[in-house]
Amino acid sequence: MSIEQKYSGYAGPAPAFSEASIKDYISLLKPRVMSLVVFTGFCGMLLAPGVKDLHPFLAVIAVFCIALASGAAGAINMWYDRDIDALMKRTKQRALPQGRMQPDDALAFGVVLTILSVMLMGLALNWMAAGLLAAASLFYVFVYTAWLKRRTPQNIVIGGAAGAFPPMIGWAAVTGGISLESVLLFSLIFFWTPPHFWALALFRNTDYKRAGVPMLPVIAGSRATKRQMLAYTVIVCLLALAPYLLHMGGLFYLGAATILNVLFLRCAMRVFRAEETDHKPARQMFAFSIFYLFGLFAALMIGTF
Repeated sequence: MSIEQKYSGYAGPAPAFSEASIKDYISLLKPRVMSLVVFTGFCGMLLAPGVKDLHPFLAVIAVFCIALASGAAGAINMWYDRDIDALMKRTKQRALPQGRMQPDDALAFGVVLTILSVMLMGLALNWMAAGLLAAASLFYVFVYTAWLKRRTPQNIVIGGAAGAFPPMIGWAAVTGGISLESVLLFSLIFFWTPPHFWALALFRNTDYKRAGVPMLPVIAGSRATKRQMLAYTVIVCLLALAPYLLHMGGLFYLGAATILNVLFLRCAMRVFRAEETDHKPARQMFAFSIFYLFGLFAALMIGTF
């Protein structure tokens, strides 16, 4: 399929010259998604042994590289998905579906930033962290965006690995390696991702149907989705206790994790019991799930002081 055919759903002809503003280029980086990525990456770095020996400037560089790579992957994702973005209510106002930006400009922007972030991480910190950063970007672009997203309802389950890399990258930036602790942080985000995004998919189901994206609610229905959301929520809540057992967090963390777990499980139960047409519990769970992950990682960081 040619680019022109793939992009047949977009709002108008591509301009001869880019009409995109600086704001449009910033939006390509998905700043809201980036904020969570940066936060968890910084947490992984702060929890790593030897972080006190890392020069503050290098710590800033590491966080900058994680942010840059995350935004770059988001830009390439928007370039590839511009046809389906034009069909979805929540994305159709983006610069590419609206024709304010040349597709080639968005792709070049993403590719250049990806290369820059990986090379800078390798040269300033270490090549293990750079390799993980590259792996996360490549996984998000080629495995999730280009392969899984339009082919399987398990797109979020498998593709969620890309968003789980940041704390492992932060850890590697300090230590130059991977450990059980960093794998645990990866696992927390990996198992958190499905209930988080399926909550969104429940109340945006019409959008995904219109765009032909096989999200779980579209393929399996809301009841099956809610069962799986509840199962993954239970797994996440159990994993959330593991940092205490591995001495990554003390009693403060254990208390915070317990409270957050109870509230997260309560959200999942409300979604499970809700009528199919009642999307309020799913909206609440989607919003709370972001706070939940922020809260867990914040509690871990507080315990380091």
